[in-house]
Amino acid sequence: MHEQEVLALLRARDERGAEALLRHYAPLMRYIIAPIVPDAQDREECLSDAALRVWERIETYDPARGTWTAWLTALTRNAALNRARKQGSSGEELSSELPSAEPTPEERLLQQERRQALLSALGRLGQKERVLFYRKYYYRQSTAQIAAELGMTERAVEGRLYRIKKTLREQLGGDEA
Repeated sequence: MHEQEVLALLRARDERGAEALLRHYAPLMRYIIAPIVPDAQDREECLSDAALRVWERIETYDPARGTWTAWLTALTRNAALNRARKQGSSGEELSSELPSAEPTPEERLLQQERRQALLSALGRLGQKERVLFYRKYYYRQSTAQIAAELGMTERAVEGRLYRIKKTLREQLGGDEA
């Protein structure tokens, strides 16, 4: 089944769309979830959560803003990060006396400026370096997994990541340390 057919079924709220989503895209979704969610049962629950999010939010997918695969991988990654956060939390309520975790408007503006500067610096990297950076720090893949899939040694991956971080640090005006 073609990507456009899956999208059409999902947008039409046809249950065959959910089945097609899992049949064609579950391997990609599992690949994204695996490095973030360590427990096998949690990974399967996370896959279900991500598929449900796709079903609920399909109207928000806009091809003008990016590819279907990019949207799906971002949504899947966020579902995995949310599951990992839930698994890592103690479940205790925070005291009402603690300051709010919400950033102030100034902090939000600084975060946005830093994000734009980082995206600009990443855009100046070569394609291979950018892919390596995203695999390690966005998709949270292990060095061993990256090395195995790219036919490199772990030491070579670590060396390239070190140089990438050094380049980014220099471009962003950070310390040389």
